Amino acid sequence: MSILSRSQTHPFSTSGDLSPIINRRLFLRSAGLSLGSLALSHLLHADQPRGTPGVLAKPHHPPKAKRIIYLFMAGGPSQLDLFDHKPLLNKMNGQDLPDSVRKGQRLTGMSAFQAQLPLAGSIFKFSRHGQCGATVSELLPHTAKMVDDLCFVKSCYTEAINHDPAITFVQTGSQLAGRPSMGAWLSYGLGSLNENLPAFVVLISKDRTEQGLYSRLWGNGFLPSTHQGVQFRSDKDAVLYLANPEGVSRSSRRKLLDRLGELNRLQAEQEGDPEILSRVEQYEMAYRMQTSVPEVMDLSKEPESVYELYGSEAKKPGTFAANCLLARRLAQRNVRFIQLYHPGWDHHGGLPSGIRRQASDVDRACYGLIQDLKRTGLLDDTLVVWGGEFGRTNYSQGKLTATDYGRDHHPRCFTMWFAGGGFRPGLTYGSTDDFGYNITAHPVHVHDLQATILHQLGIDHEKLTYKFQGRYYRLTDVHGEVVRPVLA
Repeated sequence: MSILSRSQTHPFSTSGDLSPIINRRLFLRSAGLSLGSLALSHLLHADQPRGTPGVLAKPHHPPKAKRIIYLFMAGGPSQLDLFDHKPLLNKMNGQDLPDSVRKGQRLTGMSAFQAQLPLAGSIFKFSRHGQCGATVSELLPHTAKMVDDLCFVKSCYTEAINHDPAITFVQTGSQLAGRPSMGAWLSYGLGSLNENLPAFVVLISKDRTEQGLYSRLWGNGFLPSTHQGVQFRSDKDAVLYLANPEGVSRSSRRKLLDRLGELNRLQAEQEGDPEILSRVEQYEMAYRMQTSVPEVMDLSKEPESVYELYGSEAKKPGTFAANCLLARRLAQRNVRFIQLYHPGWDHHGGLPSGIRRQASDVDRACYGLIQDLKRTGLLDDTLVVWGGEFGRTNYSQGKLTATDYGRDHHPRCFTMWFAGGGFRPGLTYGSTDDFGYNITAHPVHVHDLQATILHQLGIDHEKLTYKFQGRYYRLTDVHGEVVRPVLA
């Protein structure tokens, strides 16, 4: 419904005055649209990009971190072959999982009907490293060198047992699709620190496509669309449809956006739909990104010493190592949330060969990223998160041999690590039983992890909410506690 013009008589007016009777609702609506027009005008004519604020006037408390780099290992890495060493599994290798350990807990349909659930000890050697004495597998020699910079949480657990709901849960706080992702929540709450780049950027390893990912994992859900993640690709066009079509100059594009902005402003005044202003803001962001994205994606000026940190794979666009280097460059430019996805960890069979490949992909690259952040002074106020959606079972899915085995999904316990951003370095928090099946100390739910991450950016997870369809929502739904013992 459009606002009444001065030539229209209010339908309930009893006077001869042609001016409308403006009620409270109409006044507030008109005022809101006027403010929106001012915001749009500023957007269209701002000469110096300065970042955009979020809904929070200021953080709820002093933040320890300004930005997040989330290294998501899609598929569920085996904690039992990487971090959570269980000698008892090797001792009882091949024996059936005791009922007293399983306690009737749910299994997936992929192993629930096996005649046996044979325990599978890891074939990889484990050692303690650093002053903190953290246990790390031989698969991760570079990670082992930096354990004193890391905070391991070995008692993470989730509610979902299959990939789709589990990944959705970790990323959005709900097993059901449609909620905003963590990066979208942070963009909404804290805004952007760099108006030339999105607040939320997504990088996916192009050479690891065994397990599909879907854009709703970095979507805005019911939040305004300006808060959705923007995927950067390693192809010629880093962002799809960003470049001008052939024959269209930058000045022509600028004139087009100016006229389109004027039309959208008129429509916004008539319709009162905030998504119209969001659409214009995205057009303007895309225009600015035509310059900023090629600059940030150009790794040619990085010195050879940087590649020595990340390894030679960092010179190959689209690899996990190259994406880690890009993550540092994005962090330098104050991108708020940088999400890396590295699929390929779903080892139901052939785990030894599969996990060797995956570990080789990420080990040196993660080491390089942490050292590079330290070198550039960014680690203190950048929180790096490493982990998947769940863990793997202590028993073999399928046939167990002396050199080969697989592991099914296991939501009851898994390991994640954190670096920088106010987390306590050199700490191992939480523990599991000798079978690596159940948590024995300090359980940390997915919502607890989300609450803690938000806390480090100065956000009280119970206070960052959005009203949608009559209910106030938040990332942690109605759960979550900050895990204070892991914080410095």
